[in-house]
Order: sequence, then C-alpha cells, then structure tokens
Amino acid sequence: MTENAGDQTEKQTGHAVIHGYLKTLDGSPGVYRMLNAQGEVLYVGKARNLKNRVSNYARPSGHSARIARMIFETASMMFLTTRTEVEALLLEQNLIKQLKPRYNVLMRDDKSFPNILISTEHPFPQIKKHRGKKSEKGSYFGPFASAGAVNRTLNQLQKVFLLRNCSDAMFESRTRPCLQYQIKRCSAPCVGKIDKPGYARLVADAERFLQGKSTAVQTELAEAMAKASEEMEFERAAALRDRIRALTNVQQAQGINPRGVAEADVIALHQDGGQACVQVFFIRANQSWGNRDFYPRTGAGAEAPEILTAFLTQFYDDKDPPRLILLSHPVEDEDLVVQALSERAGRKVELAVPQRGEKAELVENAARNAREALARKMAETSTQHRLLAGLAEAFDLDAPPQRIEIYDNAHIQGADAVGGMVVAGPEGFVKSQYRKFNIKGASGAQGDDFGMMKEVLTRRFERLLKEDPDRKTDLWPDLLLIDGGAGQVSAVASILEELGIEDVPFIGVAKGIDRDAGKEEFHRPGEPAFALQRNDPVLYFVQRLRDEAHRWANGAHVAKRSKAIGATPLDEVPGVGATRKRALLAHFGSAKAVSRAGVEDLKAVDGISEAMAQTIHDFFHPKG
Repeated sequence: MTENAGDQTEKQTGHAVIHGYLKTLDGSPGVYRMLNAQGEVLYVGKARNLKNRVSNYARPSGHSARIARMIFETASMMFLTTRTEVEALLLEQNLIKQLKPRYNVLMRDDKSFPNILISTEHPFPQIKKHRGKKSEKGSYFGPFASAGAVNRTLNQLQKVFLLRNCSDAMFESRTRPCLQYQIKRCSAPCVGKIDKPGYARLVADAERFLQGKSTAVQTELAEAMAKASEEMEFERAAALRDRIRALTNVQQAQGINPRGVAEADVIALHQDGGQACVQVFFIRANQSWGNRDFYPRTGAGAEAPEILTAFLTQFYDDKDPPRLILLSHPVEDEDLVVQALSERAGRKVELAVPQRGEKAELVENAARNAREALARKMAETSTQHRLLAGLAEAFDLDAPPQRIEIYDNAHIQGADAVGGMVVAGPEGFVKSQYRKFNIKGASGAQGDDFGMMKEVLTRRFERLLKEDPDRKTDLWPDLLLIDGGAGQVSAVASILEELGIEDVPFIGVAKGIDRDAGKEEFHRPGEPAFALQRNDPVLYFVQRLRDEAHRWANGAHVAKRSKAIGATPLDEVPGVGATRKRALLAHFGSAKAVSRAGVEDLKAVDGISEAMAQTIHDFFHPKG
C-alpha cells in the first residue's frame, strides 16, 4: 500500500483543482480523500481504477446536487493505492469510521450484540449472556438484538432446561440448593441433585433447541411426560408439563419464526426528509432473535444503494455475517461486497433482494418497522428541537445548543466518589458520549462537592484543550448544566477562567425551596437566581437532563462500591489469580485467615507450591 498527497499551493477549489491530480495517477485500485480549504476531509471513496474515478470528478457537469457541492468545496486530494479493490473497500470504511467525513454515509451505532453462551470450561456447563470477544470455550448462539432479548430467552430456557447460571466460584461454594432450584429454574448439580450424564442430556437438549431443533425436543419431553403419567409419577409428569409450556412460551416470544429461512440477517432501509432508518432482524435457527434500528448519517443526500453498501461494510466490520443477508434494496458493487463479507466470515455469504415468498415477507416486515421507527424518530427530533430552542430562549443563549453536558457527583460521606457526565443534543441523549470520573484527589475522601466538581471539569476540559484546541470536532459543549447552586456556579467559573475558556455558558440547577421538583432555581455567574413556570416544557426538559446525570453518576458509584466490597487483599498478591484465590478462600474461609497462615499451612492448599506459599506469606508479612 502506498500513499501520496497532492499539495496545491493556491487554495482554489472545484473540478479544475481535481483535474490537476490526473497526471499523477494511474489505474491502480485505492482510496482517495477530498479535503476543503481548511484541510478537513469532506469525503473518502474507493476506486477500482483511481485515475478513472478522479477523472469523473474533474468533469464540470453531469453530477448530482450532493456531488456537485462536494466538488465545489474540494481544495486538495490525498490518495492511497492498494493491491486489490476489496482491500480498498475495507480501508475506505475504516477511514470513514475514523474521519467521519461530512459527505459520507456513516453508521453511528457500532455496539456489539449479545450472545447466549453455554460454557464448557466446567464439568457442569453454565448458561449465560455473553458480549464481546468469543474467547471462552463453549457453544455460542446469537447474535441477539438486545440484552432484553437475551434475558427473556434465558429466563425461559432456564425453566425448560434447568441449566445453572451461577458463577463457577458460587457453584463450588454451595452446600445446599439455592433459590433457583426452589423455583424450578435449576437442577442443582452443585449439590448432587442431578448427576453428570443427566445434566449433559439437559445441555444437549438446550443446544438442540438453540440450533432450531425444537420440535424434536418437544416430542421427547411429551413422550417422557406421558410415560411418567402412565407410571403414576405425577409430580415428575407435572414438572415435564411445565417445561413444555415454557418451551412453547419461548417460541411465542420470538414473534417471527420463518420455516424456510434458518439463518439470515434481514436488513431494510427507509428514507424520508433527508433522514434514514435501517432495520436489522436477526434470524437464527428458524427463529427471530430480535431486531435493532439504526439511523446512519446519509452523507448530505446519498441514495439507497450507497447507504446500504456503507452500512453493510461498516456493520460487519467487527461482526461475523450470516450465510444469507436479505435486503430491501440492491447495493453498489454487489460482487465486491459479497467478496469482502465472505472473506470476513471465512465462508460464502449471499446477498439477496427477494421479490416474492416468505423471504420477501420478512423484508417487508423489516421495511415496515424501519418506516414506523423513522416516523417516531422524526417526531421525537422535532420535539427535541423545540425544547432546545426554548432552552436557548430561557437561558439567553446565542443559539439552540447542539451539545449539552450535564454533570453530577455521587458518594457516601466521601467514600467511592464518582463524577458523572451525560450528553444530550438534537437527537436526545448521546449515550456513547457519557463519561465516568473516578475522583482521585483529596476532595473525594473529604466529601468536598466543590472540589470534586473542580477535578471533574478540570480533567474534562484539559483533555479537550489537548485533543481539539481549535474546536474542529463536535465534542465541545454549547452549554454546561451543573447540579448545584451559586457555590457550584462560582467554582465552575473559576475553573474555566483558569483554563482560559470564556465562551462556554453554564447554568447551576438547584433544587430550590424544600428541594421540591418544580421549584428549581437556576444560577448564572454574576446574575440573580431565577425560576421557570411549573408547567413550562423547558423545566421538565431540564429536570429530565438532571435526573439522567444523577442516575448515571449513582450507577457508577454503586458499581464502584460493589467492586470495593467484593475485593480482598488477595487480589493484590502477585501470582494469585482467580483459581488460587478460590482455593485459598475455600481452605481458610476468609482472606484474613489467609493473611495469618504460615508457609506450611499455605502449602497444604491445592495448587499452592512452596514458592507461591512463600510469596503469599511475604506479601502479608513484609520484612522490616
């Protein structure tokens, strides 16, 4: 891969500038970048033949309005040549994700999707939700569209197959059945209520169900229930009946259960008013495992084939594509996209735009969901714009804010202090931009709310000044909302003044009289406090923003406190991992008892060598 950049000394723009690069290009495949006079990347594209593609842009006419605007703004170009066009396609999408050019289609939600994992790293496998890299040994089933879809399915599967969901450490420590066994959601292998072969049969049944072989599982359960009834084992027959009912509930909860489509992603696009919604349904094992809607940025007016091409390559950048992808519209360079996805999956991937039959019905269902989701989104966005305009008027801002940052702290008398920042804008809360700040200074231990806020804001804006001093990105806030009154506002003013930031407005939101919601007072530096009418929509909007910051900070605090409660001094001992820690705690009963043990006692624990025993002893008994 090679790179060259043309440097036009005169900051001219337009097709004439682009024409000047033709003499430096050949017919290699590659990626090109179009930049404006300020050096900002306007567009990233890929080409089978760079010279031919750039020559198209060099023509003075024959372009769509979107491309014409892009050409008019172009002042320079950069080029990367690649060995193949597939390599160019993948590089193009990586650069789009990294640079976020204005005229490209950009998928704005790239979260991973959860799976169900039946772990095989233990003699009695555990069933659980799994997200992220598939590094643990076991059988993975998914993806599911959301944590909620996984949790609902897991809830029913536990009723049917009675597999444990407890951790290995919890399993090893049990001496009597837990509540899961009492409510008939676990077979209690931890205390020998079921033997290994019996549990293995349950695991096999669960895997067959998740592979789409539910009919066979139901038939076997029905036969077992009939046999138990004939043998007058009515309690066992009733238990089997409950499992069959739970299995039926799982299938009903899936909603869509196509007979002729065993594995596919159904992807449909709907556009309206310059906005787009892409709806993705996950079909696995002839069952629907949920759906998710995405709202890609359409690159100032891209058409459906370009949007879906960009969506597919970005969506599957870090996910394994299924064998079949059903689409509502054709894509650009279908053969190229198929090749790229097949290489990603390590097997053949097929794209199809079905016109009739069950597959077409699946696409139509996804398209209807996309249409309805986009209508809801546009209505919510319209309301949000009105609220932002009202906020600007109420707080005397120059314009409706595009990025609001709301800050709050959470602690208990200084313990486990955490600062939280949430972000809101024209499309509502931007959860990918939320941040947590573990309070490191003395202010946390002292319960000093002013000091905590100073630390949080100092860290936030020092990083902004370092990473984006010229404010070229959209990460600079237009408004700060601080939980607190005049004292907090004064503290924030001094922090921003020290950092040389004079143009970011901020408001303190205080609870007001009797700390009653609806009587909030708003504080600005150097001005008297004021309030809004109780029925003002802007007041409700601010309350929602503040409550979200409070929820986020409290959640971070609870998580930090829970982690601290669960920590032991053994976590700090070199060489003591999870397995040795479990063995030591099982042998001695507590970390305190471990700390008092002698070397000989430590050596008696399974997995603790003489050298490790000495290491543990020396950790707790350092020599003067």
